[in-house]
Amino acid sequence: MAEQPGGRASDAKMDATSLYREEIYTDRAAGTLRVLAPVKDDGSPDPARPTLYIGEAQILTNMGPLPISFEVDAKNLAEAVAAYGDAAKVGVERAVRELQDLRRQASSSIVLPGTAGAAGLPGGLPPGGLGGKIKMP
Repeated sequence: MAEQPGGRASDAKMDATSLYREEIYTDRAAGTLRVLAPVKDDGSPDPARPTLYIGEAQILTNMGPLPISFEVDAKNLAEAVAAYGDAAKVGVERAVRELQDLRRQASSSIVLPGTAGAAGLPGGLPPGGLGGKIKMP
């Protein structure tokens, strides 16, 4: 079981008022739909809460496939299947924007010699510099 930051596994509790039954549908080509049907703590359907439709797809990156999840706004499975393509497009665009932001943040970080993290080592440069003839004061 995955442990949440700052929490303990012994403190993990499920919320009996937020239970869902999960069903998975796929066409084995475009992607997958997860249908989360709300249930009561006895397993019976809970009509007071909406059914959730979560689409899943993958985009290929130079690091390999990246899984993408996105909500599909629908009232039933047929609507979710029809809306999958548009929702996937929005989900992929959001993921690409987030990747671009992360890349931009990583490229704008400046590492100064002698500061923590320089040359990928804790505490900065190794003693005597990087091993060349030029010595850092």
